[in-house]
Amino acid sequence: MKVGVISDTHGLLRPEAIAALLGCDCIIHAGDIGSAHILDQLAAIAPVHGVRGNNDLDAPWARELPDCLRLDLNGWKVLLVHDIADLAINPDERVDLVICGHSHKPGIEWRGARLFLNPGSAGRRRFKLPVTLALLDLSAQSIEPRLVSLLD
Repeated sequence: MKVGVISDTHGLLRPEAIAALLGCDCIIHAGDIGSAHILDQLAAIAPVHGVRGNNDLDAPWARELPDCLRLDLNGWKVLLVHDIADLAINPDERVDLVICGHSHKPGIEWRGARLFLNPGSAGRRRFKLPVTLALLDLSAQSIEPRLVSLLD
């Protein structure tokens, strides 16, 4: 299963992001979407799962989006939240993959058997941070993450 992970588009979906997400089985948006049009464009590629970011809170189109979302992707238990500071995991809950955005800083970090993934920001460049998204290859046995740079 190929999963595209994108965050912090802030109303801008770059053609490079669309090209990178083509062929994904589903797309996860980790918040600060910026516009319902972004979700529509992503849904034209693959089914979309998303959470509301802090910049989406007052938008009428985002009212139906959750702040936190739990997913099962190919047998892997995924917890999606915009800001890692809002992460709450029950100690008895199995979570294999935590996805967050907010910081605009891409990162892949294994903490034991749990993967923490921040795809970075795919919207307008902020400071000198890279413009990125992430792709996940999920098999029954493994999670293989990689970051994709959208600008040279």
